[in-house]
Amino acid sequence: MKDLRPQPRATPRAPSRWIALLTAAALLIAQLPARAQENRGPRLLRDAEIEQLLRDYTRPILRAAGLEKQNIQVVIINDPTFNAFVADGRRIFVNYGALMQSQTPNQLIGVLAHETGHLAGGHLSKLRSRLAEAQTQMIVAMLLGVGAMVAGARSGNPNNGAGNIGAAAVSAPSAILQSTMLSYQRQQEENADRAGVKFLTATGQSPKGMYETFKRFSGDSLFAARGADPYQQSHPMPRERVAALEELAKSSPYWDKKDDPALQLRHDLMRAKTSGFMEQRDTVYRRYPPSDVSLPARYARAIATYRHGDLRDAAAQIDALIAVQPNNPYFHELKGQALLEGGRPAEAVAPLRKAVQLSNNAALIEMLLGQALVASDNKATTDEAIRILRAAVARESEAPIGYSQLAMAYGRKGDYAEADLASAQAAFLRGDNKTARELASRAKARFAIGTPGWVKADDIIAAKGPGSKD
Repeated sequence: MKDLRPQPRATPRAPSRWIALLTAAALLIAQLPARAQENRGPRLLRDAEIEQLLRDYTRPILRAAGLEKQNIQVVIINDPTFNAFVADGRRIFVNYGALMQSQTPNQLIGVLAHETGHLAGGHLSKLRSRLAEAQTQMIVAMLLGVGAMVAGARSGNPNNGAGNIGAAAVSAPSAILQSTMLSYQRQQEENADRAGVKFLTATGQSPKGMYETFKRFSGDSLFAARGADPYQQSHPMPRERVAALEELAKSSPYWDKKDDPALQLRHDLMRAKTSGFMEQRDTVYRRYPPSDVSLPARYARAIATYRHGDLRDAAAQIDALIAVQPNNPYFHELKGQALLEGGRPAEAVAPLRKAVQLSNNAALIEMLLGQALVASDNKATTDEAIRILRAAVARESEAPIGYSQLAMAYGRKGDYAEADLASAQAAFLRGDNKTARELASRAKARFAIGTPGWVKADDIIAAKGPGSKD
């Protein structure tokens, strides 16, 4: 599991003009904590196992909604609160807190079905092509900034710290915001609920998890503020909304249908993995004590053990996991990642090769394998690393680490034009536009005019980029 940390920087503008417009409660963005900003921008989590599970969750829902060919992606945000929202018509954003707090697949699938209801219903304003093509980091930065501004407004002081941070975050893409304002209404939330239940029923899944989740948070400000005028809320008042959803959900013939045990196990492994990577070791051991000998608990403890420095013990625990599920690609990936980060890259190559094979060439795992090959300091594997990394970034174009490792591999070969270009692409994806342009200019000078590398470098120089470190 990796996180990506761009560092946006922009000139603040007065937020007052936006306060009345940026109350799109369906995005739930006002609840994002200001600490997520800290002048470092949003942090996105990437993990092959979790992303595959989310694709499996959304695929039938998107098919039922007629969106299966729209290349809808689920993006995981590094935030422990329970939150999910849509932003640009092609991405569903989910906090890792929603993954952790959804005890069953059905609960998380219900949330995804509701968000798909917003997409299918066209509840977002028509977005300009620039926003539709924007990098994920830019979208999240904009939304986090909006959330901070709304939080500042609710505090009664739009000039407080949160409001100022929000103004800085949205100032760069403000021209986009002006023409892409979200237009959620109470009726649209109800429509998304109905659509979500419809999609779940069409795919033979229970809407109980969706109802349980909404009921669980019905008293929170995620859905409405207590004492507020219901006609001034963009969501219906919780009591009305939950009651309507309950009646609708219980009418489904699949209300009492249970999750498949194999899917529940994958879900439990996902939650355990998230805990192992995102929580402190003592928290992991309280959540998954040694007395718990289930596979998910052992998974969480193995991750926590390697993350906190005991590689030998962790390797033994991971080998025990592999013995139980020898064809689980993510157990082999974990072993390779632990060895790689433990300073033993040459030993990491074999388990990562196995993980790539078992995962049907998952791009993120290929990048990890490429990193191990590069770090092994074996010139004989450099060409293989380049081949693997080029294939990975061709399929996974928004992961800076792939380009960073590709730059190192090219540098080892002495191909400095390609090394500079790959470094420029990595910087561009991190939002560091100044560095990206400098590296691209150097790469452009090394390439022959008109060659593919020259053209790519020229594109980076001309582009404004996904971030704001400019």
